[in-house]
This record gives sequence, C-alpha cells and structure tokens, in this order.
Amino acid sequence: MTAAIESARTTAGLSQRALADRTNISQATLNRILTGGRPAKMTEIILIADATGCTVAQLTGSAVAGRVQCAARATNGSSMGSMRQRLLHFMELDAYLADHGIFAS
Repeated sequence: MTAAIESARTTAGLSQRALADRTNISQATLNRILTGGRPAKMTEIILIADATGCTVAQLTGSAVAGRVQCAARATNGSSMGSMRQRLLHFMELDAYLADHGIFAS
C-alpha cells in the first residue's frame, strides 16, 4: 500500500508537505507512512484518497472498483469521472464496513 500511496501523491503532483496540508496529517506521520515506517490507518487512507483524487480501493488494492458498473447523467456541471469516483468512495466504505460486521440498518 505504501507504493500505491506514493504513486497517488506523485500522480496528483503533490509534495509531501502539500499532501500533509490537504489531509491534516502531520508531515512526520505522512513520511513514516510513505516510507513504510508505520501502516496508514483507515481514516488516513480515506483522507489521502480524497486529497489525491484516488479511491480507497486504488490505495489498498481492494477490488470494489472492478466490480462496479454505473450509468448516470452528469448534472450541475459535474463530470462523469468525478461522479464515478464519489460513487466508488461510498461503495468502498460500504464494503469496508460490511467486512467488519457493520451493516446499514
């Protein structure tokens, strides 16, 4: 996962400092995550995914994105790509919660 986070950071054109600022994760903690000094917590992964424009699945290697098909209309100036990314974020969160025995009521 460390390599995926680093790749997402560089693809987004963010320095470690810029990513730290966007996520409100200290630069020291972010550096330990990026160098493998400590694993990222799920809350940090979600913040990093949002800041880099990736999905949690892309950072963690889970397969939710590969199982999702969607068809929608873009409204209010939203692009289809951004709408799909948001949908994947929700799907990944749902899958994560289900994996941990937390179901929607």
